[in-house]
Amino acid sequence: MTPITTTAELTAFCEQLRGQPYVAVDTEFMRETTYWPKLCLIQAATPTAEAVIDPLSPDMDLSPFLAVMADPSIEKVFHAARQDVEIFSNLGAIPIPLFDTQIAGMAAGFGEQIAYDALVRHMLKIDLDKSSRFTDWARRPLSEAQLTYALADVTHLARLFPMLRGRLEESGRLAWVTEEMRAMTDPALYDVEPENAWKRLRPRRHTSKYLSVFRAVAAWRERTAQTRDQPRGRILKDEAIDELATQTPTDADGFNRLRSVPKGFAGSKFGPELIEAIREAVKNADTYAPQTAKSGPSAPQAAGAVVELLKVLLKARAEDADVASKLIATVADLEKIAADDNADTPALQGWRRDAFGADALKLKRGELALVLDGSRVRVVEVRRAPKPD
Repeated sequence: MTPITTTAELTAFCEQLRGQPYVAVDTEFMRETTYWPKLCLIQAATPTAEAVIDPLSPDMDLSPFLAVMADPSIEKVFHAARQDVEIFSNLGAIPIPLFDTQIAGMAAGFGEQIAYDALVRHMLKIDLDKSSRFTDWARRPLSEAQLTYALADVTHLARLFPMLRGRLEESGRLAWVTEEMRAMTDPALYDVEPENAWKRLRPRRHTSKYLSVFRAVAAWRERTAQTRDQPRGRILKDEAIDELATQTPTDADGFNRLRSVPKGFAGSKFGPELIEAIREAVKNADTYAPQTAKSGPSAPQAAGAVVELLKVLLKARAEDADVASKLIATVADLEKIAADDNADTPALQGWRRDAFGADALKLKRGELALVLDGSRVRVVEVRRAPKPD
């Protein structure tokens, strides 16, 4: 097998993709020691064409393929697409429209986050060869076995996609997956602007001083990680951001007393930069602190028990619908519902409300009960005695 290594070859291949209803795509990349993922290989397949593309080739401009990724007339099929979409977003072309077969598998009854090889086994009755799974994809040349292994990730995907999509259409659940895809292709999900880095974290307090320092430290870490092309965690751990925002040290001694900051950090080349960033954040706390959604109404003392009941209800309703419970609601959703009947959560909107949310509110009001029937939990309506006149 010969990979595509020139822009001219890539242009010719992309011409074959034009007019196709969909293209299955996968990538191989490295990012264990970097901030930016290093794209090493792109695999693409339709019912009539397939290829392995080498982005590391010196005579390669990916523009023709990026144009395909942005073409709204061609559906892009991935499995577990989050990191692949991030890579293409960094290159300036979010794949739209998108179909993620892992999410689709959750809606089709294949369980939580089904792996690609398991989905192929279920739907195509094929056991994949995983012998090249731990390949260093940045090394050249790649062997015939490695290229064949890589291409298999999309040739089988191109076959199972119409089968999986048809299954969802028959069950009336294609709209569920479409809704998830809209969220996954939201550019905000892949925003790498340092000043917005705090949004990926969970601030524990809501005072202006705390939030201002929290934002400043997160921005400093993001900017430093990008500049040095190192993982965020190698610059500073997430828990250190919270501790720095809580303690707000403004000198070396204050840094040295913190548990989550590496020993000697204040004396490193990073220390003075971060100390200055914290000082500025404290000085401008009222204007620099981000606006956050504060916690909703105070949860009752029994909220913990309510969440546990909602977990059981969620599992029961997910089993009834033969859909992965994670696709319906998360623990965070359940906590919000336990505290507030009008919580702003996807679990109380759209198809999720029909599948679970409405019953969750009924359970809170005592209108539903959970009954153990052998090894299965049944959900039953509670018949209340009429009030006396």
